[in-house]
Formats: sequence, structure tokens, C-alpha cells
Amino acid sequence: MAGLIPQSFIDELLARVDIVSVIEPRVPLRKAGREFHARCPFHDERTPSFTVSPTKQFYHCFGCGAHGTALGFLMEYERLEFPDAVEELARSVGLEVPREGGSAPAAAASDPLRALLEQADAWFRRQLREHPQRERAVDYLRRRGVDGATAARFGLGFAPPGWDGLLTGIGRDASAIDGLLTLGLLVERDPGKRYDRFRDRVMFPIRDRRGRVVGFGGRTLGDDPAKYMNSPESPLFHKGRELYGLYEAREAIRHPERLLVVEGYMDVVALAQHAIPYAVATLGTSTTAEHLEALYRAAHEVVFCFDGDRAGRQAAWRGLEQALPAQRDGRVARFLFLPEGEDPDTLVRSEGSAAFEARVADARPLSDVLFEHLVEQVDLDSDEGRARLAQLARPLVGKVPAGLFRELLVSRLGQLVRLPPEKVSKLILDAEPQPKPSARRPAGSVQAQSAVRTALALLLRRPDLGARVQPTACWDDLPSAGLDLLMEMAAVTGERPDLSTAALLERWREHPAGQHLYKLLRDDDPNQLDNLEQVFDDALAQIEREARAAHAARRCEELSGRGLAKLSAEEKAELAQLMQWLGGRG
Repeated sequence: MAGLIPQSFIDELLARVDIVSVIEPRVPLRKAGREFHARCPFHDERTPSFTVSPTKQFYHCFGCGAHGTALGFLMEYERLEFPDAVEELARSVGLEVPREGGSAPAAAASDPLRALLEQADAWFRRQLREHPQRERAVDYLRRRGVDGATAARFGLGFAPPGWDGLLTGIGRDASAIDGLLTLGLLVERDPGKRYDRFRDRVMFPIRDRRGRVVGFGGRTLGDDPAKYMNSPESPLFHKGRELYGLYEAREAIRHPERLLVVEGYMDVVALAQHAIPYAVATLGTSTTAEHLEALYRAAHEVVFCFDGDRAGRQAAWRGLEQALPAQRDGRVARFLFLPEGEDPDTLVRSEGSAAFEARVADARPLSDVLFEHLVEQVDLDSDEGRARLAQLARPLVGKVPAGLFRELLVSRLGQLVRLPPEKVSKLILDAEPQPKPSARRPAGSVQAQSAVRTALALLLRRPDLGARVQPTACWDDLPSAGLDLLMEMAAVTGERPDLSTAALLERWREHPAGQHLYKLLRDDDPNQLDNLEQVFDDALAQIEREARAAHAARRCEELSGRGLAKLSAEEKAELAQLMQWLGGRG
């Protein structure tokens, strides 16, 4: 699909990059033998347990388990999306990122639009300083308690009254006008009749995670029934992906422990004005899965702030349902309900930042809000009511990823319905789609599994060994964990023996077995490296022996199951030969 970054470029990029040069400017490293050590940047620790290996081109923390390539480090440390991390890494080594469908740089098509957004942003800010009617916007901001430093930090601007201020200001040619129409900053009702979308409004630039303006929000200064207005969707702006204030929050606190999700631009600005710089806002939409991933990439705790009225609680419930699938272990979601008639802007100005932060600290855990909402709908004193509670809770708890948090929810549900947790857990699991059983048998040879692990670890070290892996038909009968992965990896490296270790790790980063590859590489045996090719060949030979034995056992079972009386003379001879061979192995 056009627009995707070719896998071949990612492979080349990781071959050129030195992970030490990526990490060292951000985390002070100390050389220790062939590796580098440091205090882990992803959790608090006194004794360094963060290791960077220049030979394997990956990092690993023995304390918190964080691991990855240079790309993974940038994504975690800088809180970047994968494409942004690729671009950042490519810039560091002087490469341009191509896209499938053409060799042009990734940003080529969007560069003119980005330039127009920057021009529009500068134009709006200039109007707040210079326009004859600027005082209307300045007075509004003063009434809301916003000082000049905060206005500058968020890049606030002014869209003056009139129909063509921006159009005449930066729409100097047909190309610029077309771009402004694409971005939604101009509106065309009739052919050739265009006008500014934002008029007589205080302007709030919306920035992506890299600080680039992708759209605008505007708050009316007049009687417009649309009190707040956002840019429409465009090639650069997607409401379900962006969060207002996230860039500014991370500029204020590089690694925030907590993010507060509020409803409006002014809530974010007012809280920052009162030394609460970790607030963000959705852009007139409900919280999406993409929002949640962006939030949890930046902080481990998310507090959702809502009005305490009926509408606020309904909105909170919708947010809770969306948040459940994102609640992996280590993530925290809580809910803050404000007094009726108050919003963060008015409340922080009336009671001060300390009192407001105390409210945030006392926000309700997701689990409390979940079960209180459900319990309100049933009669816990009756069997029917408890059964109804289990029925209501089952699809919701089932959305939570498997782990300790879900087990705790199941335990709490068990207390409420007066059933042992194991029975409730079975109820939850029975409601979920069960994975299809693997074609391989669940049990396997310890020797074969050890050989597969050895082969995988060495193939990661030396991807050019992939051509030596020649699976036979017998391998289909070998119930060894990781054998499919070995064959997949061998197929890739057989075609691309030049791949680096980091490129292999990155290709399998999202694979369920990806984390096991890091562990294999971390725990490989240095003694094998002196005679690496021979050890690899020995591992393959062991796999083949075990595969032939598994094949023979399956064939014996198949023939025996039919009964001797039904076997032909040739099949009886085959069975006897197989049993003799298997007996000799034992």
C-alpha cells in the first residue's frame, strides 16, 4: 500500500545505525567488557541493570525487562510512533525515508501542507499581537486568567472578524488556496467563492507528538452557536489520533507519571497556568483506542476528568468501556468527577492548584467505577440479581487483557456474586473466543526444544546461517516449541543473508514470540561462538533426528490404530520395522 515504509529500508537503516550512538546521548553509558551498562531510564533503580550490546545491537534491562533495538529505544524513550522513530533514526544517519509507491521522501507530499499550517499558525499569532481588534481576544484571555507566557507556550492566536483575512494573508496563489481548502482552513460553498473557516475566534494550534501543527481549534468571541470549532479531518489531522496539549505536557515534564484527560482547550491551558502541566484534551470526540495508546505511551497512569452530572457520568462510562482493552498490567486508569456546574478551568481558578491536585490524587479507580455502575442495576440480595451482575460484567471483564489486573477483577466479581474466583474465571473465559488448537502436538522432546533454542539463538547472531536450514517433511510431526519460528526466520534469512541481528529482532517485534527472541539472544552461550557453525549444524542434525522419531511414532500410532487384521503385508512389515527402529533408539 502506498505510504508504507518499505521493510528493506528498515533493514538497511538498522544495519547502518549503532545502538550505542543512539542511546548514549540520552542515557550516560559506562563500558563494561564488551557491553555498556547504565541505570535504566524506564524505571527507578540504584544499581545499574540496563545493558546495551553493540555486537547484538539491542538493549535489555534485567530489572524491569525493557528491551529492544535502536528503533524500540526511540519509541519508548522519546514516546514516538513507529514511523516517527524511523524518521528520527534516519535523520541521524543522513537517510531519507522512502515510501512504497515511489522513492520520494516520506514527507514530500505533505511538506506543502505542513508549510501552509506553519504559515497559518504564524498568521494567527501575529493577529493576536497586531490586529486592530486584537483587544477583544486579549480581554477574553485575561478574563480567563491566561497570562502572556502561557499564551506564548501554547501558541494562542486570533482569527479576526471578516471573511477573507487568512485567504488574503497567505492564500497568495492557486496552489496555496488549494492547500488551505484541503486543510479545511478555507471553505468553498460555490465554485470560486471561498472564505475563512475560522472568524472572530481565539485560536489554539493543535500539535502532534513531534510539535508540528496539524490543525486548529477556535473559541468564538461572538454569538456563534458553535462555541468551539475544530479543523476538519485532513491528510495531516485525525481527531481520533491527536490529543490537544500532549506535546506541551511532555515538553514540561519529559516522563510524566500521570496524564489528566479533560474536555476543552481552555481547561488544558488554565491548568497549565496554575502549575498543572500534565492535562490533555480530546478534540470533541470520545476517547479512542489510538488516544489511549498515545496516553499510555507517555505515562503509566491516566485520570479521566468529567462533570459530576448525569451527562458526565454517561460520558465516563463510555470512556471506561473504551479503556478496558487497554488495561494491561502496569497501567492505571482512574476517574475524577467534578462538582456539578464546575469544569477544570473554573475549579482550579476558584480553589487553587493544591486543592485541585488533591482531587486528582483522590480520583476513583476504574475498578470501583466499573462495579459501582453495574451494582446499581441489580439486586445483590437475590440469586437472580447476582446472576444478572455476572451477565453484565462478563463481556466487560472479558475485554481486559489476560493478566493480574483481570484476575483481580474476576476475584472482586466473585466476592459480589458469592462464587469462588475460579468459577467466575471459567465463566469469563468461556465467553471469549478460544484460540484454535495448534496443528502441532502440545508435548515435545526436551532435546528437540533445546536444539531449536540453540539454532534460533545462533541464527539471530549470524543471520547468514539461514540457508543451512533445510526442513524435511518429518519436521511437520515434531512437537517442538519454536520450530515454526525457526523455519520462518530461516526462510527470511535464506533470501536475505545480509540482514543484521537488529533487523531480525525488529521484524519479529510485534510477533507473540518476539520477546522470547530477546531472551534467547541475551542468554546465549559465549562458549558456542568459537565454533558457531558446527554448533548450529549439530543443532539442526538433532532436530532432524527428533523429527524422524516423531514421524515414526505418528506412523506407528496410525497403523496400530487400524488393527493388525486390517493391515496389508507391506503395512505389517513397515510397522514392525518402525517399532524395531524406535525400540533401538530407546
